[in-house]
Amino acid sequence: MDGKDEGPSDSEAPVAVYLSRSGAAADLTGKVHQLPCCIKHDGPTPVSHYFKPKPTEMEVDGLKVEEAHFRGRKLNGTTVALPRGYSGFIIGKKGHDQGNNDANSHCWETAATFDDITAWNHEAIPSKDDAFLRAFHWFAAANALHQTVTAEDLESACID
Repeated sequence: MDGKDEGPSDSEAPVAVYLSRSGAAADLTGKVHQLPCCIKHDGPTPVSHYFKPKPTEMEVDGLKVEEAHFRGRKLNGTTVALPRGYSGFIIGKKGHDQGNNDANSHCWETAATFDDITAWNHEAIPSKDDAFLRAFHWFAAANALHQTVTAEDLESACID
């Protein structure tokens, strides 16, 4: 040991984050998209004026395929419902219009909610093997990990 304090420094100290649910949160179900690109713009824009997904007759792995074009590139996507009991949230810093107020720096509020999301690929047909859609398998794993374990469950799992 070199005599230095090995506890967390001020910059590494745990930070509490507070999330409040606004009663006026918009419902964006059917309007949330995960695009395979980076858009360097932060602010409102008339997306629905330019981005117009259309259903196709195609279905892969039980997923209905949609088609759209974005900046001249063809996209294929599918809309996936969040599992029962889960909701998506769009959050924003609380009081962000009031400047950089340290008291509110870790306070967030719900701006909108959604119950499904459309995941898009460049030209490739969406399938259950897509990395984004495979992440949904973790919902089942999380549910299994957080279920209450009874004495009977423990007894039946014991190996003698």
